[in-house]
Amino acid sequence: MKRFRRTATAEVGIMGAEERRKTPEEFLRQAEAEEASRTRGYLKIFLGYASGVGKSSRMLNEALRRSSRGQHVIIGALQPHVSAELQELLKKLEVVPEKRMDGGVAIDIDEIIRRHPSVCFIDGLAYDNPPGARNPCRWQDVRELMNAGIKVVTSVNIQYITELAPRVEAITGKHVTQTVPLSFVESADEIEIVDAPEETALERSEDERRGGHAMAERLSVLRELALVLAAQVVDRQLGAYLDEHHMPERFGAQERIMVCLTPRSNAREMIAAGRAVAGRFHGELIVAYVNQPEVSAADRTALDEKLALAREAGARVEILDGDDPVNAILEFARSHGITQLFIGHSQRGGVWSRLRGNPVERLIRESEGIDVRVFPQ
Repeated sequence: MKRFRRTATAEVGIMGAEERRKTPEEFLRQAEAEEASRTRGYLKIFLGYASGVGKSSRMLNEALRRSSRGQHVIIGALQPHVSAELQELLKKLEVVPEKRMDGGVAIDIDEIIRRHPSVCFIDGLAYDNPPGARNPCRWQDVRELMNAGIKVVTSVNIQYITELAPRVEAITGKHVTQTVPLSFVESADEIEIVDAPEETALERSEDERRGGHAMAERLSVLRELALVLAAQVVDRQLGAYLDEHHMPERFGAQERIMVCLTPRSNAREMIAAGRAVAGRFHGELIVAYVNQPEVSAADRTALDEKLALAREAGARVEILDGDDPVNAILEFARSHGITQLFIGHSQRGGVWSRLRGNPVERLIRESEGIDVRVFPQ
Protein backbone atom coordinates (compact mmCIF):
# COMPACT_ATOMS: atom_id res chain seq x y z
CA MET A 1 0.00 0.00 0.00
CA LYS A 2 1.26 3.44 -0.87
CA ARG A 3 0.29 6.72 0.71
CA PHE A 4 0.42 10.14 -0.90
CA ARG A 5 -0.46 13.63 0.22
CA ARG A 6 -0.55 16.68 -1.99
CA THR A 7 -0.59 19.86 0.06
CA ALA A 8 -0.95 23.54 -0.64
CA THR A 9 2.49 24.25 0.86
CA ALA A 10 4.16 22.55 -2.08
CA GLU A 11 2.75 25.29 -4.30
CA VAL A 12 3.87 28.27 -2.25
CA GLY A 13 7.03 28.82 -4.25
CA ILE A 14 4.98 29.17 -7.41
CA MET A 15 1.99 31.10 -6.12
CA GLY A 16 3.69 33.22 -3.51
CA ALA A 17 3.07 32.95 0.21
CA GLU A 18 0.39 35.64 0.13
CA GLU A 19 -1.74 33.57 -2.24
CA ARG A 20 -1.59 30.22 -0.46
CA ARG A 21 -4.75 28.62 0.80
CA LYS A 22 -5.62 29.64 4.35
CA THR A 23 -5.46 27.06 7.09
CA PRO A 24 -8.61 26.16 9.07
CA GLU A 25 -7.26 28.11 12.04
CA GLU A 26 -6.80 31.21 9.88
CA PHE A 27 -10.35 30.92 8.60
CA LEU A 28 -11.63 30.65 12.18
CA ARG A 29 -9.66 33.69 13.34
CA GLN A 30 -11.06 35.66 10.41
CA ALA A 31 -14.55 34.44 11.27
CA GLU A 32 -14.23 35.51 14.89
CA ALA A 33 -13.01 38.97 13.92
CA GLU A 34 -15.78 39.52 11.37
CA GLU A 35 -18.54 38.25 13.65
CA ALA A 36 -17.38 40.10 16.80
CA SER A 37 -19.97 42.83 16.30
CA ARG A 38 -22.99 40.55 16.20
CA THR A 39 -25.68 41.04 18.86
CA ARG A 40 -25.85 37.45 20.16
CA GLY A 41 -23.57 36.82 23.10
CA TYR A 42 -20.39 34.82 22.60
CA LEU A 43 -19.99 31.44 24.32
CA LYS A 44 -16.67 29.99 25.42
CA ILE A 45 -16.47 26.61 27.16
CA PHE A 46 -13.58 25.21 29.16
CA LEU A 47 -13.89 21.46 28.58
CA GLY A 48 -12.40 18.97 31.00
CA TYR A 49 -11.96 15.23 30.64
CA ALA A 50 -12.15 14.55 34.40
CA SER A 51 -12.77 16.34 37.68
CA GLY A 52 -9.72 18.01 39.14
CA VAL A 53 -7.91 18.99 35.94
CA GLY A 54 -8.14 22.68 36.81
CA LYS A 55 -11.09 24.18 34.89
CA SER A 56 -12.15 26.56 37.66
CA SER A 57 -8.62 27.83 38.14
CA ARG A 58 -8.17 28.34 34.40
CA MET A 59 -11.47 30.25 34.22
CA LEU A 60 -10.72 32.58 37.10
CA ASN A 61 -7.25 33.32 35.82
CA GLU A 62 -8.74 34.29 32.47
CA ALA A 63 -11.24 36.48 34.32
CA LEU A 64 -8.35 38.26 36.05
CA ARG A 65 -6.51 38.79 32.75
CA ARG A 66 -9.60 40.24 31.13
CA SER A 67 -10.27 42.48 34.12
CA SER A 68 -6.68 43.75 34.06
CA ARG A 69 -7.19 44.74 30.41
CA GLY A 70 -10.12 46.94 31.40
CA GLN A 71 -13.01 44.63 30.54
CA HIS A 72 -16.04 44.64 32.81
CA VAL A 73 -15.89 41.10 34.23
CA ILE A 74 -18.27 39.51 36.71
CA ILE A 75 -18.53 36.07 38.28
CA GLY A 76 -22.09 34.81 37.97
CA ALA A 77 -21.80 31.34 39.52
CA LEU A 78 -19.27 29.19 41.31
CA GLN A 79 -18.87 25.59 42.43
CA PRO A 80 -20.32 24.92 45.93
CA HIS A 81 -16.86 24.36 47.40
CA VAL A 82 -14.05 26.71 46.40
CA SER A 83 -10.43 26.09 47.37
CA ALA A 84 -8.44 28.60 49.39
CA GLU A 85 -6.36 29.38 46.31
CA LEU A 86 -9.45 30.25 44.27
CA GLN A 87 -10.88 32.27 47.15
CA GLU A 88 -7.83 34.52 46.90
CA LEU A 89 -8.49 35.03 43.17
CA LEU A 90 -12.14 35.85 43.84
CA LYS A 91 -11.16 38.72 46.15
CA LYS A 92 -9.87 40.54 43.06
CA LEU A 93 -13.06 40.04 41.02
CA GLU A 94 -16.63 41.29 41.05
CA VAL A 95 -19.00 38.50 42.14
CA VAL A 96 -22.78 38.63 41.72
CA PRO A 97 -24.22 36.61 44.62
CA GLU A 98 -26.43 33.72 43.59
CA LYS A 99 -30.10 33.81 44.58
CA ARG A 100 -30.93 31.54 47.50
CA MET A 101 -34.07 29.50 47.01
CA ASP A 102 -35.72 26.57 48.71
CA GLY A 103 -33.51 23.61 47.92
CA GLY A 104 -30.47 25.48 46.63
CA VAL A 105 -29.20 28.51 44.74
CA ALA A 106 -29.61 29.82 41.19
CA ILE A 107 -27.90 32.42 39.04
CA ASP A 108 -29.30 35.94 39.48
CA ILE A 109 -30.10 36.42 35.81
CA ASP A 110 -31.87 39.76 36.24
CA GLU A 111 -28.95 41.30 38.15
CA ILE A 112 -26.39 40.09 35.60
CA ILE A 113 -28.45 41.47 32.72
CA ARG A 114 -28.86 44.76 34.62
CA ARG A 115 -25.10 45.11 35.02
CA HIS A 116 -24.54 43.86 31.46
CA PRO A 117 -20.83 43.01 31.80
CA SER A 118 -18.40 42.51 28.96
CA VAL A 119 -17.94 38.91 30.13
CA CYS A 120 -19.76 36.78 32.67
CA PHE A 121 -17.99 33.71 34.10
CA ILE A 122 -20.22 30.82 35.17
CA ASP A 123 -18.78 27.65 36.67
CA GLY A 124 -20.61 24.31 36.72
CA LEU A 125 -22.59 24.48 33.47
CA ALA A 126 -24.34 21.15 34.07
CA TYR A 127 -26.04 22.00 37.37
CA ASP A 128 -29.81 21.77 37.67
CA ASN A 129 -31.58 24.71 39.27
CA PRO A 130 -33.78 24.29 42.36
CA PRO A 131 -37.59 24.22 42.00
CA GLY A 132 -39.02 27.66 41.34
CA ALA A 133 -36.00 28.95 39.46
CA ARG A 134 -36.47 30.76 36.17
CA ASN A 135 -34.99 27.91 34.13
CA PRO A 136 -34.73 24.22 35.03
CA CYS A 137 -31.01 24.04 34.17
CA ARG A 138 -27.98 26.30 34.41
CA TRP A 139 -27.10 25.87 30.73
CA GLN A 140 -30.51 27.42 29.95
CA ASP A 141 -29.57 30.38 32.15
CA VAL A 142 -26.40 30.75 30.08
CA ARG A 143 -28.43 30.69 26.89
CA GLU A 144 -30.68 33.45 28.24
CA LEU A 145 -27.67 35.62 29.10
CA MET A 146 -26.28 35.08 25.60
CA ASN A 147 -29.60 36.07 24.08
CA ALA A 148 -29.29 39.29 26.08
CA GLY A 149 -26.00 39.98 24.26
CA ILE A 150 -23.66 38.98 27.08
CA LYS A 151 -20.49 37.00 26.46
CA VAL A 152 -20.34 33.95 28.73
CA VAL A 153 -17.34 31.82 29.71
CA THR A 154 -18.28 28.56 31.39
CA SER A 155 -16.99 25.05 32.12
CA VAL A 156 -18.09 21.42 31.93
CA ASN A 157 -16.61 17.91 32.06
CA ILE A 158 -17.39 15.42 29.30
CA GLN A 159 -19.12 13.11 31.78
CA TYR A 160 -21.85 15.75 32.10
CA ILE A 161 -22.65 15.90 28.39
CA THR A 162 -25.93 14.06 27.89
CA GLU A 163 -24.97 12.00 24.84
CA LEU A 164 -21.52 11.10 26.22
CA ALA A 165 -22.62 10.32 29.79
CA PRO A 166 -23.40 6.60 29.21
CA ARG A 167 -20.06 6.05 27.52
CA VAL A 168 -18.15 7.81 30.28
CA GLU A 169 -20.12 5.90 32.91
CA ALA A 170 -19.07 2.64 31.25
CA ILE A 171 -15.43 3.76 31.65
CA THR A 172 -15.57 5.25 35.14
CA GLY A 173 -18.52 3.47 36.75
CA LYS A 174 -19.88 6.83 37.89
CA HIS A 175 -23.48 7.77 37.13
CA VAL A 176 -24.52 11.41 36.72
CA THR A 177 -28.02 12.85 36.60
CA GLN A 178 -27.30 16.49 35.74
CA THR A 179 -26.20 16.98 32.14
CA VAL A 180 -25.89 19.44 29.25
CA PRO A 181 -27.12 18.58 25.73
CA LEU A 182 -24.35 17.97 23.22
CA SER A 183 -26.07 20.39 20.83
CA PHE A 184 -25.53 23.23 23.32
CA VAL A 185 -21.83 22.41 23.69
CA GLU A 186 -21.51 22.23 19.91
CA SER A 187 -23.06 25.70 19.63
CA ALA A 188 -20.06 27.21 21.45
CA ASP A 189 -18.11 29.89 19.61
CA GLU A 190 -14.92 28.73 21.30
CA ILE A 191 -13.99 25.58 23.16
CA GLU A 192 -10.77 25.16 25.12
CA ILE A 193 -9.65 21.85 26.55
CA VAL A 194 -8.09 21.93 29.99
CA ASP A 195 -5.55 19.34 28.92
CA ALA A 196 -3.76 18.52 32.14
CA PRO A 197 -1.72 15.29 32.29
CA GLU A 198 -3.64 12.28 33.61
CA GLU A 199 -1.62 12.18 36.83
CA THR A 200 -2.85 15.67 37.78
CA ALA A 201 -6.53 14.72 37.78
CA LEU A 202 -6.77 15.19 41.53
CA GLU A 203 -10.38 14.50 42.48
CA ARG A 204 -10.13 10.73 42.70
CA SER A 205 -11.00 8.29 45.43
CA GLU A 206 -8.33 6.31 47.25
CA ASP A 207 -9.38 3.18 45.32
CA GLU A 208 -8.90 5.06 42.07
CA ARG A 209 -5.50 6.30 43.15
CA ARG A 210 -4.46 2.76 44.00
CA GLY A 211 -5.72 1.62 40.59
CA GLY A 212 -2.49 2.91 39.08
CA HIS A 213 -2.08 1.86 35.47
CA ALA A 214 -5.74 0.95 34.89
CA MET A 215 -6.89 4.34 36.13
CA ALA A 216 -4.35 6.10 33.92
CA GLU A 217 -5.68 4.19 30.91
CA ARG A 218 -9.25 5.21 31.70
CA LEU A 219 -8.26 8.85 32.05
CA SER A 220 -6.38 8.64 28.75
CA VAL A 221 -9.55 7.42 26.99
CA LEU A 222 -11.57 10.26 28.54
CA ARG A 223 -8.94 12.77 27.46
CA GLU A 224 -9.15 11.46 23.91
CA LEU A 225 -12.96 11.81 23.93
CA ALA A 226 -12.58 15.45 24.98
CA LEU A 227 -10.10 16.13 22.17
CA VAL A 228 -12.43 14.55 19.60
CA LEU A 229 -15.38 16.60 20.85
CA ALA A 230 -13.34 19.79 20.51
CA ALA A 231 -12.43 18.80 16.94
CA GLN A 232 -16.11 18.27 16.16
CA VAL A 233 -16.94 21.76 17.42
CA VAL A 234 -14.18 23.29 15.27
CA ASP A 235 -15.40 21.27 12.28
CA ARG A 236 -18.96 22.53 12.72
CA GLN A 237 -17.83 26.13 13.19
CA LEU A 238 -15.70 26.03 10.08
CA GLY A 239 -18.36 24.39 7.96
CA ALA A 240 -20.99 26.93 9.04
CA TYR A 241 -18.65 29.82 8.31
CA LEU A 242 -17.72 28.56 4.86
CA ASP A 243 -21.36 27.95 4.01
CA GLU A 244 -22.39 31.39 5.26
CA HIS A 245 -19.70 33.08 3.17
CA HIS A 246 -20.30 30.88 0.11
CA MET A 247 -16.81 29.43 0.13
CA PRO A 248 -16.52 26.08 -1.66
CA GLU A 249 -13.43 24.87 0.20
CA ARG A 250 -14.11 22.37 2.95
CA PHE A 251 -11.50 21.36 5.48
CA GLY A 252 -11.81 18.46 7.89
CA ALA A 253 -10.98 19.18 11.53
CA GLN A 254 -11.47 15.50 12.30
CA GLU A 255 -10.65 12.39 10.30
CA ARG A 256 -13.10 11.32 7.60
CA ILE A 257 -12.04 8.24 5.68
CA MET A 258 -13.54 7.58 2.24
CA VAL A 259 -13.03 4.12 0.76
CA CYS A 260 -13.66 4.12 -3.00
CA LEU A 261 -14.77 0.73 -4.32
CA THR A 262 -14.87 -0.81 -7.78
CA PRO A 263 -15.96 -4.38 -8.69
CA ARG A 264 -12.35 -5.58 -8.40
CA SER A 265 -11.34 -3.69 -5.26
CA ASN A 266 -9.87 -5.58 -2.35
CA ALA A 267 -12.84 -4.37 -0.33
CA ARG A 268 -12.26 -6.43 2.81
CA GLU A 269 -8.71 -5.07 3.32
CA MET A 270 -9.61 -1.50 2.38
CA ILE A 271 -12.67 -1.38 4.64
CA ALA A 272 -10.79 -2.97 7.53
CA ALA A 273 -7.98 -0.42 7.18
CA GLY A 274 -10.45 2.46 6.95
CA ARG A 275 -12.36 1.24 9.97
CA ALA A 276 -9.14 0.97 11.99
CA VAL A 277 -8.08 4.53 11.16
CA ALA A 278 -11.56 5.94 11.76
CA GLY A 279 -11.80 4.09 15.07
CA ARG A 280 -8.40 5.26 16.25
CA PHE A 281 -9.27 8.92 15.68
CA HIS A 282 -13.00 8.65 16.41
CA GLY A 283 -13.58 9.69 12.81
CA GLU A 284 -16.17 8.82 10.19
CA LEU A 285 -15.91 5.96 7.69
CA ILE A 286 -17.55 6.43 4.31
CA VAL A 287 -17.58 3.81 1.57
CA ALA A 288 -18.40 5.11 -1.91
CA TYR A 289 -18.95 3.73 -5.38
CA VAL A 290 -19.26 5.80 -8.55
CA ASN A 291 -22.33 4.53 -10.37
CA GLN A 292 -21.57 3.21 -13.87
CA PRO A 293 -24.49 2.56 -16.24
CA GLU A 294 -22.82 -0.26 -18.17
CA VAL A 295 -21.89 -2.72 -15.46
CA SER A 296 -22.09 -6.46 -16.04
CA ALA A 297 -24.27 -8.65 -13.87
CA ALA A 298 -21.17 -10.26 -12.38
CA ASP A 299 -19.67 -6.86 -11.50
CA ARG A 300 -22.98 -5.71 -10.01
CA THR A 301 -23.08 -8.81 -7.79
CA ALA A 302 -19.48 -8.20 -6.71
CA LEU A 303 -20.27 -4.58 -5.84
CA ASP A 304 -23.37 -5.52 -3.86
CA GLU A 305 -21.29 -7.95 -1.80
CA LYS A 306 -18.64 -5.30 -1.14
CA LEU A 307 -21.22 -2.70 -0.12
CA ALA A 308 -22.77 -5.26 2.22
CA LEU A 309 -19.35 -5.63 3.88
CA ALA A 310 -19.22 -1.86 4.28
CA ARG A 311 -22.61 -1.74 5.99
CA GLU A 312 -21.64 -4.59 8.31
CA ALA A 313 -18.57 -2.57 9.29
CA GLY A 314 -20.80 0.36 10.24
CA ALA A 315 -19.69 2.54 7.32
CA ARG A 316 -21.86 5.15 5.71
CA VAL A 317 -22.42 4.07 2.10
CA GLU A 318 -22.67 6.64 -0.72
CA ILE A 319 -23.50 5.95 -4.37
CA LEU A 320 -22.03 8.77 -6.48
CA ASP A 321 -23.07 9.81 -9.98
CA GLY A 322 -20.90 11.37 -12.65
CA ASP A 323 -19.51 10.73 -16.10
CA ASP A 324 -16.00 11.16 -14.70
CA PRO A 325 -15.38 8.98 -11.62
CA VAL A 326 -12.34 11.01 -10.50
CA ASN A 327 -14.33 14.25 -10.57
CA ALA A 328 -17.26 12.61 -8.77
CA ILE A 329 -14.98 11.34 -6.00
CA LEU A 330 -13.11 14.61 -5.57
CA GLU A 331 -16.25 16.76 -5.60
CA PHE A 332 -17.78 14.63 -2.86
CA ALA A 333 -14.53 14.57 -0.88
CA ARG A 334 -14.10 18.35 -0.98
CA SER A 335 -17.71 19.08 -0.05
CA HIS A 336 -17.73 16.63 2.87
CA GLY A 337 -14.37 17.35 4.49
CA ILE A 338 -12.77 14.02 3.58
CA THR A 339 -9.23 13.78 4.96
CA GLN A 340 -8.16 10.41 3.51
CA LEU A 341 -9.07 8.62 0.28
CA PHE A 342 -8.54 4.86 -0.07
CA ILE A 343 -8.51 3.61 -3.66
CA GLY A 344 -7.68 0.34 -5.41
CA HIS A 345 -5.43 0.11 -8.45
CA SER A 346 -4.20 -2.56 -10.85
CA GLN A 347 -2.74 -2.70 -14.34
CA ARG A 348 -5.81 -4.42 -15.69
CA GLY A 349 -8.57 -2.63 -17.53
CA GLY A 350 -11.79 -1.61 -15.83
CA VAL A 351 -13.63 1.43 -14.55
CA TRP A 352 -10.45 3.40 -13.85
CA SER A 353 -8.93 2.62 -17.24
CA ARG A 354 -11.77 4.32 -19.07
CA LEU A 355 -10.43 7.67 -17.89
CA ARG A 356 -7.96 9.57 -19.97
CA GLY A 357 -4.42 9.20 -18.68
CA ASN A 358 -3.45 7.41 -15.49
CA PRO A 359 -6.44 7.85 -13.13
CA VAL A 360 -4.48 7.20 -9.94
CA GLU A 361 -1.86 9.82 -10.80
CA ARG A 362 -4.61 12.22 -11.78
CA LEU A 363 -6.51 11.69 -8.53
CA ILE A 364 -3.34 12.23 -6.50
CA ARG A 365 -2.48 15.31 -8.55
CA GLU A 366 -5.92 16.89 -8.08
CA SER A 367 -6.59 15.85 -4.45
CA GLU A 368 -4.78 18.77 -2.88
CA GLY A 369 -4.82 18.60 0.91
CA ILE A 370 -6.20 15.03 1.07
CA ASP A 371 -4.23 11.88 1.84
CA VAL A 372 -4.52 9.21 -0.88
CA ARG A 373 -3.79 5.57 -0.05
CA VAL A 374 -3.50 3.12 -2.95
CA PHE A 375 -4.27 -0.57 -2.38
CA PRO A 376 -3.31 -3.25 -4.94
CA GLN A 377 -6.24 -5.19 -6.34
